[in-house]
Amino acid sequence: MADGRDFASGSLPRHLVRGVIGFGALAAAVALLPVTGPVSLLLAPLGLLALRGCPTCWAIGLVQTISRGRLRRNCVDGRCELTSSRTPS
Repeated sequence: MADGRDFASGSLPRHLVRGVIGFGALAAAVALLPVTGPVSLLLAPLGLLALRGCPTCWAIGLVQTISRGRLRRNCVDGRCELTSSRTPS
């Protein structure tokens, strides 16, 4: 990203595990409300921590993790282009 922020993980499996933990904890926090009461809401911060703050940030990170190593941004004279990092055969 232009300002240096990066949401990608080191590997796709690691990113998917973070998503399962994050979305699972958020869903459990809501689903367990009738059973455990407000105590279940303690799972929400865990879910947000696993998602690095928000589900949208996780989704952006998923795209970045998948595209890492496949796309390269080249900027010359204030003009940027996305190109494939693979060399043609």
